[in-house]
Amino acid sequence: MQTATRGRRGGGRPRLGKPNPVDVHVGSRVRLRRTLLGMSQEKLGEAIGLTFQQVQKYERGANRIGASRLFDLSRVLDVPVSFFFDDMPLDDQPTPGNPNATPEPGEPDPMAKRETLELVRAYYRITDPGVRKRIFELTKAVANASDVH
Repeated sequence: MQTATRGRRGGGRPRLGKPNPVDVHVGSRVRLRRTLLGMSQEKLGEAIGLTFQQVQKYERGANRIGASRLFDLSRVLDVPVSFFFDDMPLDDQPTPGNPNATPEPGEPDPMAKRETLELVRAYYRITDPGVRKRIFELTKAVANASDVH
């Protein structure tokens, strides 16, 4: 008889089925930061001693990222470890009564869209801080005007 959990203690996540939502969220934050930096999966893998396939599995949440690896990723991607948990919906956080909470279907995360990443990259390529600030204010004004109509 095959058990649904890893290890002898019965902890971990099921081998079959969907990845843990926390692992998926952390992986998506790795992908977000990597793409914002314009770094390939291969380059990130080289920097932390992994293959690009292993990086892909982390980014999909298929493989859980251990604490030491998360620390390495934070150094290579130049973010605090807490970055990987930022914006995590409270519904996705496991609790004793709900260890594998799943997100409700709905709108895709706009931060995961290619359009958002390209916009952010283009914005940060603007070298003049004054121009960048005016673009930021213009964007907010257009968005606020859209909310009114």
